[in-house]
Amino acid sequence: MGSGAVLGAVTSLPVMGVGFLGERLAGLPFLPFSLFDAMARLLPGGLVNFGVESLVRLITFTRLGPTASTAKAAEQTWAIAQFIVLGAIFGVVLAWLQRVNPSRSATRGIVAGLVLTIAAFVVAASLGFPDGGPFATAVWQGALLVGWGLGLDGAVRQSGVTAAPPATLPAETRLSRRGFLLLMGGGAFIFTGFTIGLGSLVRRSAPKSPAPQAINTTGTSGPAASPPSDVLAARFPPAPGTRPEVTANGDFYRIDIDTLPPQVDASTWRLEVTGLVKNPLTLSLDDLRTRPSVSQFVTMQCISNPIGGDLTSTSEWTGVPLHDILAEAGLSPDVQAIGVQTVDGFYESVDLSDALDERTLLVYAMGGEPLAAEHGFPLRIYIPNRYGMKQPKWITSLEALDHPGPGYWVDRGWSAEAIPQTVSVVDAATADATAQTVPVGGIAWAGARGIGRVEVQVDGGPWAEARLRVPPLSALTWVQWRYDWPYSPGRHTFAVRAYDGTGALQVVQAQDTFPNGATGIDSLTVTL
Repeated sequence: MGSGAVLGAVTSLPVMGVGFLGERLAGLPFLPFSLFDAMARLLPGGLVNFGVESLVRLITFTRLGPTASTAKAAEQTWAIAQFIVLGAIFGVVLAWLQRVNPSRSATRGIVAGLVLTIAAFVVAASLGFPDGGPFATAVWQGALLVGWGLGLDGAVRQSGVTAAPPATLPAETRLSRRGFLLLMGGGAFIFTGFTIGLGSLVRRSAPKSPAPQAINTTGTSGPAASPPSDVLAARFPPAPGTRPEVTANGDFYRIDIDTLPPQVDASTWRLEVTGLVKNPLTLSLDDLRTRPSVSQFVTMQCISNPIGGDLTSTSEWTGVPLHDILAEAGLSPDVQAIGVQTVDGFYESVDLSDALDERTLLVYAMGGEPLAAEHGFPLRIYIPNRYGMKQPKWITSLEALDHPGPGYWVDRGWSAEAIPQTVSVVDAATADATAQTVPVGGIAWAGARGIGRVEVQVDGGPWAEARLRVPPLSALTWVQWRYDWPYSPGRHTFAVRAYDGTGALQVVQAQDTFPNGATGIDSLTVTL
């Protein structure tokens, strides 16, 4: 049985390598990630929430890297480990079957592979088939898994699970079980490395978004249009080390329910507008792009972002005002909400007042470029004054409802309103011994409510007002702040708190992210 487990685990590696290559070249399902995504959707909401919060805390505490990308890497690693374990179990089952009924027939491997194929097809159906459809998925998974079953069954027989090598073979031509396992393992690793390397080359060939060299606000429009460029240029400089006012597209945080982002064919994609409307619509991406558009700078934050975390970003988003599309469809007087469905099975309900807000956009461009796959290509939604959990990516349909609809994360216990907490962050406090002052800086954000005041506390002393770098890029973005503190050598702690545009102080009591978003005071301790 032990040999069967080892062979199952080892042979799972080339299966993953070929599967990864198929995903890169043709967008076919990559089974390890599909299994992980399906399990995440089936697990109880409380367990999923615990896993999300625990992972974010671990990454934040250990400073392993940017939270979003590190969390995705952790998910992918877990998915691969899970598939290796599945391979070991597969090998044990085949070894047991061989021991119970020794046979050199290929039937056992074929049947075992077909069983896996059926299970994999059910998983793919639950997640939504790729553009190739169910037939291509079934053929691909069948070829891969039946081939795995045949190869693993043959390897189990050759490993001598039930008997010694045939005596008819000359002794010098026989491989020991240990030698056979080493040969199998070496071949599997070489082949896996080749296929994954080839797949990675395909990935690297895709164009990447460059970091913005300068902030250009001349193209913004609508109620959240940016101030004139000369007004923005006249502001004082941010404190050194403060995060950029605009996040590069490649650095914009990504949190969603998919191990790999869905790959959507823009030529066949359509947005359906249905439900309680007079004129149901079917719109292509070109249809949306030809309609009057709005560009506005916005800050988006994940409800799982801890105090001082990096699951928050700012970019210029361009799209069609949702209220224009709804007006074209003609809403019934009974409509209370708009249900949103997506390619990956995510769903959300948008309150009618949010849907009719002139700042709510169906977004198709980000930072002056088409949305990247990981950020929702071809279409996502932006809603002011809501956390990211309420703003789906990869949208396929909008349904006018006479009642509030369900939400993916709401169904798992998170806030139904998801209104952002007022937050403030200390990004940096740097100075050398020749400095007269210590420039301390960071950001503050309160959704669409804006920021009215920021205060800084040094070493537990009195709160002092910081300078706000205003006007911000728009009424929907974070505000950079700066506080120049008289230099004093030693170890110091800088804390920050903010008041929103209505004058309300942020909640200073520490509270975890679940279910309404994190609250508390951020601080930074440095030695000057």
